[in-house]
Amino acid sequence: MATVLVSNSALHVADAAPIRMIAISRIRVLNPRTRNQKVFARLVENIASLGLKRPITVAENGENYDLVCGQGRFEAFKILGETEMPCVVVSATQAERYLISLVENLARRKHSNKDLLSAINILSERGYSPKLIAQKTCLDITYIRGILTLLRQGEERMIAAVEKGWLPITVATELARADDAQTQEAMLDAYESGLLKGDQLIRVRRLIDRRRTMGKGYGRWQKSDEKPTPNKLLKAYQNEVRRQKLMLKKADVSEQRLLFVVSAFRKLLTDDYFCTLLRSEEIGDMPQVLADRIYGEGRK
Repeated sequence: MATVLVSNSALHVADAAPIRMIAISRIRVLNPRTRNQKVFARLVENIASLGLKRPITVAENGENYDLVCGQGRFEAFKILGETEMPCVVVSATQAERYLISLVENLARRKHSNKDLLSAINILSERGYSPKLIAQKTCLDITYIRGILTLLRQGEERMIAAVEKGWLPITVATELARADDAQTQEAMLDAYESGLLKGDQLIRVRRLIDRRRTMGKGYGRWQKSDEKPTPNKLLKAYQNEVRRQKLMLKKADVSEQRLLFVVSAFRKLLTDDYFCTLLRSEEIGDMPQVLADRIYGEGRK
C-alpha cells in the first residue's frame, strides 16, 4: 500500500505521520460518545458500499493505540467484520489527545440553547464575571445577568419562555424574584410600560400558574398524597383573594384611564380648530365603542 503523508500546520497539535494499517483489536476509544443509530446505520452502509474515505486518527500508547478521531468509522469497521483499518498515527500527549477528540465532537455536534446556557453557568461557576462572559459569548451583558439569575433559581420554565422570544429577560428576572403579590404587580408594571402586550400577558399568566402548580422546572412535579389541612386551605383562599384584589385594582386603573380619554375627547370635539384639523386629515369617524362613550349608546 502506498504511504500517504498527512500535512502539518502550525495550528495542528500533533506532528505529520503516514497512514498505517493497524489491527482493530489494538485500538481503544479514548473519549466515547453516544450517536444517533439511524445516522450510524447510514455510515455503516456507506462504508460497506463505497469504502472508507478518510482514515481514523490514533496515538500510540505502549503496544496499543488510543482512538483520537473517528469513533463512528472505527465502530463501523468492527460491525463489518474487518480486522484492520487505515490509521493516521500522531504524536500527542494525553491532554492533547483528549483535546483533539473533544474538538472533533464539538465540531460535529448541533448545539442547542440548553448547551449555551449550561456553558454560561459553567463560566460563572469558574469565577468569570458577567462582563467577561458577555465578551466571550458575544451576548448582551443584561441578558447574561438575567440568565444567570434564572439558572441559579432553577427557573427552567422562565428560561424556555425567554428563549422562545415572547417573554423579555427583564420581566422574567423580576417575576423570578417576586412572591405571589409582587408577581401581579410586576405583570401590571410590565403591561403599563409596554413590555407585555395583549396575548403576551395571557401567556405569562398561564406560565405563572403552571410554575406555581408544577414547579419551576420540567418533569419534577408529582401529585402530592398529603391531605389538605385548614392552614393550607386558608393560605390558598388568601392567595386567591389577593389575586382577585389585584385584578380589581388593574380594572380600576383601566377604567380611570378610559374615563380620562373619553373626557379629553369630549372636550376636544367642542374645539373648532380640532374639528377642522380632523376634517383636513379626512378623519371623519371613530371606533363605535368610543363614540358610544362620548355621545351615548345608539349614535353612529
